[in-house]
Amino acid sequence: MATSDLSAADETDEKAKLIRNQTVPRGGTGLFRMIARYMPKRLYARTLIILIAPMLLLQSVIAFVFMERHWQTVTLRLSTAVTRDIAAIIDMIETYPSDDNYANVIRIAQERLGLKIDILPPDPLPPPGPKPFFSILDEFLGQQITRQINRPFWLDTVGNSNIVEIRIQLEGKVLRVFARRSQTYASNTHIFLLWMVGTSLVLIAIAVAFLRNQIRPILQLAEAAESFGKGRPMPADFRPRGADEVRRAGVAFIQMRERIERQIEQRTAMLTGVSHDLRTILTRFKLQLALGGSKMDREALDQDIDDMQSMLEGYLAFARGESGEDAGDFDLQVYFDKLTEEAKLRRRKLTATLTGNPEILVRPNAFSRLLANVIGNAFRYAKSVEVTATHARGSLLIIVDDDGPGIPAESREDVFKPFVRLDGARNQDASGTGLGLSIARDIARSHGGDISLEDSPLGGLRAVIRVPA
Repeated sequence: MATSDLSAADETDEKAKLIRNQTVPRGGTGLFRMIARYMPKRLYARTLIILIAPMLLLQSVIAFVFMERHWQTVTLRLSTAVTRDIAAIIDMIETYPSDDNYANVIRIAQERLGLKIDILPPDPLPPPGPKPFFSILDEFLGQQITRQINRPFWLDTVGNSNIVEIRIQLEGKVLRVFARRSQTYASNTHIFLLWMVGTSLVLIAIAVAFLRNQIRPILQLAEAAESFGKGRPMPADFRPRGADEVRRAGVAFIQMRERIERQIEQRTAMLTGVSHDLRTILTRFKLQLALGGSKMDREALDQDIDDMQSMLEGYLAFARGESGEDAGDFDLQVYFDKLTEEAKLRRRKLTATLTGNPEILVRPNAFSRLLANVIGNAFRYAKSVEVTATHARGSLLIIVDDDGPGIPAESREDVFKPFVRLDGARNQDASGTGLGLSIARDIARSHGGDISLEDSPLGGLRAVIRVPA
C-alpha cells in the first residue's frame, strides 16, 4: 500500500471518529445524551425499536381512549340502569306496603328486572369493606345510588366475582339486592385487550421474521467488508441480496474490491518489470567493473551497486506488501522459539511472554515479516528486548520493549514514512533502506490493525502492535 493510501486510511479513520463524536450534539440536553448512551448500537435492535415503539404508543393511546371513554361510559350507563331498577323496586315496596311479604315485588324483580331481592330485618348495615384497587364500579354505582335513591347503602363488589350485592336502609327494613356484575359493569373489556395484544404479537412476529431477512444481507456485507479490511478472503457464500439499496451496495463493494485488487496487481506487475530491468543494468555494471578499472575503484562502485540493489529490493517489497498471500494460521509460540535462537546468535537478551491462544489467523509470511522488521530493529539498537503478546477477545496485542537509545516523540511518526532514516536518535545501519517500519505498518494496516511507538519502561522504545485476530 502506497503512502497516499496510508494517508487516505488515516483521513478515513479521522472522519469516522468525527462522526462518532457528532452522533449526539454537544449542545444537547442531558436527556438526549442519556438516551443515546443506552440506545442499542446494532441495526437490528434499533430497527425493532423503530417498529415496535410506534405500535406500542398507538395501542396505549387506543387503550386509554377506550378505557376513558367507552368503558367508563358503558359502565356509567349500566350502573344508572340498575340503580333506576332498584329505585323502582323501592317505590313499589313503599307504595304497596300491605303486600304479603312483598312476594309480588320479589317475583317482578326477578322475572322482569333480573334482580334477586330480599327484605331483611332493620339491622345496621355492615361496615364498609376494602375498596378494590381499580374501583370504577364502586365509584359509579355509589354515585348513582346517592343521586337517585339518596339513602344509606352498602356495596360489595369484591366478594363473588359474578355477583354484586347492594344493601339499602329503608324505614323498618333493609333491602338486599343481588345483581349480576355484567348488569352493572362493562365486563367484556378484557376481550378487547386480548384481541389487541394478540394481534399485535402476531404482527410483531411477522415483522421480525421479515426484518431478519432484510438485516441478514447487511450483516453479510459488513462481514465481507471487514474480511477485506483484514486482508482475508471474501466469504464464499457472499452475493448481493436483500432490498434494491442493499444489492446496489453489495455490487458496489464487489466492484470496488475488484478495482483495488486489479490496481495492486497492475502496480506489482509494473514494479516487477522495472525491478527486472534495473537488475539487468546493475548486473551489466558489475560485469563492466569486473573487466576493468582498479581494485580500489571497483570496491567503492561495488558497494554503491549493492546499496542500489538493496534499496531496489526493499522498495519492491514495500510496494508489493505481500498482498497476494492468502490468510492462514500463524503459531506465535513457534515464532517466539525461533526468535529465542536468533537472540542467542545476536548475543541479545530476550524475554518473550505469550498469553492466550498462540494460533492466529493472518497472512503468515507477511505477519512474520512485520514481526521481523519491528523486533529486528530492537535487536539492532538494543541489548535487552522484551516481547509480550496477548491474544484475547478477537484481538492480538504485541508489545516490544527495548533499552536502546529510543526515538524522540516528535520523530516517531516520521520513521513510518518510506526511506526515512534518523541520524540522531539511532545509529545509521549500512544495510538499511528506511523501509522496515513502513513495511511493518503497511502489513499491520492491511490486517485491520496498526503500529504505534511509545516510551519504554526499559528506557528505550516501545512498539505496540494491535491486530484483530
